[in-house]
Amino acid sequence: MRTTVEIFKSLADETRLRLLILLQGENEYCVCDLMQALNMPQSTVSRHLAYLKRNGWLQDRRGGIWMYYSLKKELDGFLQTQLNLITNKLTDHPACRTDRQRLETHLQGKDSGTCS
Repeated sequence: MRTTVEIFKSLADETRLRLLILLQGENEYCVCDLMQALNMPQSTVSRHLAYLKRNGWLQDRRGGIWMYYSLKKELDGFLQTQLNLITNKLTDHPACRTDRQRLETHLQGKDSGTCS
């Protein structure tokens, strides 16, 4: 059972907040895409994604050898309220804008169906 403390701990890290901003909307991204956006190694990104998933924020699916993550389709009311606050506060933060630009540049140069 998730507790309020565990939920807030999941938000107590800049990388996890940046991931939540990147995963806004109906977007689903491979770990490799998120690595490029954050300019961080796979182990770091995967650890933070697992933490967010464990606390009810994300869902994942395996596609071949790759893992894809997205926001959980139906967040409970408390999580949705927190996500709205985070989004309103951080979407225009310089680090989040840079992450989004890196992600978009990476996706433009990426062959569809591949991950790297």
